[in-house]
Amino acid sequence: MSKNVGVIGLGAMGLGVARSLLRAGFKVHACDLRRDVLQAFVDEGGVGCATPAELGAQCEVVITLVVNAAQTEAVLFGERGNDGALASMKAGGVVIASATVAPDFASELGKRVEAAGLQMLDAPVSGGAARAASGEMTMMTSGPAAAYAACEDVLAAIAGKVYRLGAAHGAGSKVKIINQLLAGVHIAAAAEALALGLREGVDPDALYDVITHSAGNSWMFENRVPHILAGDYTPLSAVDIFVKDLGLVLDTARRTKFPLPLSAAAHQMFMMASTAGHGGEDDSAVVKIFPGIELPAKH
Repeated sequence: MSKNVGVIGLGAMGLGVARSLLRAGFKVHACDLRRDVLQAFVDEGGVGCATPAELGAQCEVVITLVVNAAQTEAVLFGERGNDGALASMKAGGVVIASATVAPDFASELGKRVEAAGLQMLDAPVSGGAARAASGEMTMMTSGPAAAYAACEDVLAAIAGKVYRLGAAHGAGSKVKIINQLLAGVHIAAAAEALALGLREGVDPDALYDVITHSAGNSWMFENRVPHILAGDYTPLSAVDIFVKDLGLVLDTARRTKFPLPLSAAAHQMFMMASTAGHGGEDDSAVVKIFPGIELPAKH
């Protein structure tokens, strides 16, 4: 029989993960608040579940791909303490917790999952919707060897690289927030650079071509600036994601009074964009904080 794997959260990353698992031959159960998205996945061959508890009862491995710690708490433990996925999972099952959360939360979550007779991998992900869809995500993971052994086939189906960063829950989340520090700063810097170019009358297409073939390039500049040039702010990763993630970065550093001046500046930029009403737009919409910036009419 195929292994039963559950995916809670069919967003940009979760849907790709669920589809990758289907291609690999797993029986994939899914849960999402958006009934139309869930039904579309059922039409592709998945099994729809109305609640996390219903999903947990049927799955040996459950992957949580929700937005934050609060949603992770809700889907695993439920609103009433017995309607989350953990309450119905069989002893020895594995939770792959993949939301970007504070390392301290991941560490405590691991203890709570183990107290319920289950196993957990602290396993935040990177790579965007495209790599999730192709089963080639990067996973920054930590947890006990037994948890890895119980879900190696699942990890192989959804990730191109699985970094094992130690046995202690929280280690994966520490690396993820450092990645998010760089991602957020790079997006903010890309927006600032493009905004200056526009203000100075530089042709934006020429600027993009030059920078992507020069030392000033970054993966985020190359990936996000086309969104701005196209005027397409359909959210793949939203402004508010970086309000949250850079907030986690700063909260973590604040505990040990560690200075992060670039992270703080980038966080303020995303906060400005969110406060201006762009929080639900693509994170490249941070460029909208710059006054009087307009693309030429041909764009």
